[in-house]
Amino acid sequence: MDYSLFISDLHICESRPHITQAFVHFLKTTAEHAQALYILGDLFEYWAGDDAIAAGKHQAVITALKHLSAQGVSVYLMHGNRDFLLDEGFEKAAGATILSDPSLIMLYGKPVLLSHGDALCTDDVAYQQFRNEVRGDGWKTQFLSQPLTSRIAYIEDLRTKSEQAKSVKSMQIMDVNQDAVENLLAEYHFPSLFIHGHTHRPNKHTYVLQGHTCERWVLGDWYEQGSYLRLDANGCKTQLL
Repeated sequence: MDYSLFISDLHICESRPHITQAFVHFLKTTAEHAQALYILGDLFEYWAGDDAIAAGKHQAVITALKHLSAQGVSVYLMHGNRDFLLDEGFEKAAGATILSDPSLIMLYGKPVLLSHGDALCTDDVAYQQFRNEVRGDGWKTQFLSQPLTSRIAYIEDLRTKSEQAKSVKSMQIMDVNQDAVENLLAEYHFPSLFIHGHTHRPNKHTYVLQGHTCERWVLGDWYEQGSYLRLDANGCKTQLL
């Protein structure tokens, strides 16, 4: 039976080599049998710009993705809050296609809405303001004009400050806002499935809105135990590595 796989929030970085190893193994075994692999954001802990490829950053991951694509598996990627600077250089190197956030696709006869999920955390007003700033073309152009080493140093400092800020925020603030979820589902005409990551709270939620039943599947992170979502004509199922 044909099927597609969905993952997010791997947060691959040099300080967690076991995640890189697990991901490369996943690509060479589980993913190579799928029709498509969808990576819904935060593949990397951070991405400072596509010139990191020439600097040799994450070469094992890029090579494994390129090999998967060459095997005939379609690889799709969505920006997360940590790696929104992934661009055409990465697409070419990894054999991947970057999707806009959100994206509505048809799979196995069902409309499926995809998102990273961070835009739905509207209760975190400070984060949404920051998100809007750094996603602007002006900010990205100015940032990418700096040397790679300076960009990495800035991001490392920002990561430290972000962890400190999250330590004093409530879990509710960092989760999705239910009104934002329902408004998005209505905007996309109540798709059967909505899949996203970001919150690190893997679960299935069912909504009945204006007579339509919608399933919201939240993907898990790979900090402790990697997981993925499998979708085929019979529906979704969460699998552990």
